[in-house]
Amino acid sequence: MNKSDLIEAVAETTDMSKIAAGRAVDALIDAIAKALKAGDTVAIAGFGSFSAKLREARVGRNPKTGEAINIAASRVPAFKSGKGLKDLLK
Repeated sequence: MNKSDLIEAVAETTDMSKIAAGRAVDALIDAIAKALKAGDTVAIAGFGSFSAKLREARVGRNPKTGEAINIAASRVPAFKSGKGLKDLLK
């Protein structure tokens, strides 16, 4: 499922137009992204939680030359599924 499929599913489920559903999906994604950028965690009961985690600096290898390169520390998004989602997939 891609973003267009998700918008279509939201539109059908909520009896919204595709344009309104698209705005709703975009607003949800923007709100999650802004919260993560601010260092907050976004928890959706029964679904899961989004957070930003620190990835430590490390030494990697250039696959083409085999040369060692330093990879800087960075913040990366993380998702931990909730019990409701886990139970749904069993």
